[in-house]
Amino acid sequence: MDTSHFSSGAGERPVTIARISQTHWLAVEDDREVGRGDAVRRPDGRMFVSVDAWQGAVFDRLAATMVADLPAPLYVVAGETDREVRAGWERAGFTTGRREREYAVPTDPRVTGLDAVRPPTAVTIVPAGEAREDPLRVLDRAIRDEVEATVGWRTMPAEVLPRPAGVTVVDPSKYAVAERSGRYVGLVRMALVPRRPRIGLIAVLAEERRQGVARALLAQALGSLHRSGAETAWAEVDESNAAAAALLEGVGARRTGVNVELVRR
Repeated sequence: MDTSHFSSGAGERPVTIARISQTHWLAVEDDREVGRGDAVRRPDGRMFVSVDAWQGAVFDRLAATMVADLPAPLYVVAGETDREVRAGWERAGFTTGRREREYAVPTDPRVTGLDAVRPPTAVTIVPAGEAREDPLRVLDRAIRDEVEATVGWRTMPAEVLPRPAGVTVVDPSKYAVAERSGRYVGLVRMALVPRRPRIGLIAVLAEERRQGVARALLAQALGSLHRSGAETAWAEVDESNAAAAALLEGVGARRTGVNVELVRR
């Protein structure tokens, strides 16, 4: 266990910052936990950190210890209105890297207007759980390569899940796909979290865009959620991704907040 000792200030009890594992830290005062820090590596390889502490001084000490213990770059996500949290990370040397809108998306096709949507000619939507793994993984890799060659995969939302090195599709049952002539050309990933189902990603190969494939995938995903009893789904979109924002807002999605991603390089 790696530890660092600090004084809380004149007349206050000393606080001990202890690294209890490779990704967890505790702040202890008189054998009482007064804060904790955590780190998690996301599927795209980025390391995200967080601190839970009531006192600003404890927050600062945990953040400083984590920054010293972990290799850069490090990332943090905070709500746009969480000014104190953002200020704490800025004191630790973090700066704003990107902003991401959060949306509440209705699932009822009579509300979204997707009840009459049909896939483009020669395109079939394969429902979640029925996609074949090998062509799904080929499509996922092709889409990732296209995104990385343009805006960068860092602009895409990512579920925080442990994954073996190089594996980017852990649970194929979460994906519905668009298929043309036996080839997968688009996908939508859903996280069926109770009470908060989430549209994790909608992506279409560059050569297949602007033909209605993404809209057909969204219709399938939302329709499936509606039939399962979910009235609302959630989604996040990078503010620079105008096409994705337009797709969601076009079906009545309501913006519920903005998350700010900070980075320390």
